[in-house]
Amino acid sequence: MIVELALAANNRRKPKAMSNVTFQIPESLYRSIQALAEREGYSIDQFLASAAAEKMAALRTLDYLRREAASGRREDFERFLAAVPGQEPIETDRMPGE
Repeated sequence: MIVELALAANNRRKPKAMSNVTFQIPESLYRSIQALAEREGYSIDQFLASAAAEKMAALRTLDYLRREAASGRREDFERFLAAVPGQEPIETDRMPGE
């Protein structure tokens, strides 16, 4: 199935610039998207624009965390851990089965 969308075309607060996107997806995926969008009260355009934004946010977050981790220093980490009291965790902080 070929899906052509004007993303967020039904959004009342339209961004200043919109783009049309054409892509192919399996019919079963399209039906699932259609059902979920309908159940949630979204147009398919809104649903897919939201899904794309969520994926982009997740990837940007991962990039940010990788950059932060790369700039971290082991000695800073060790100093931070040394400042934590050597106590057993409270009941609600324990792992199941401990």
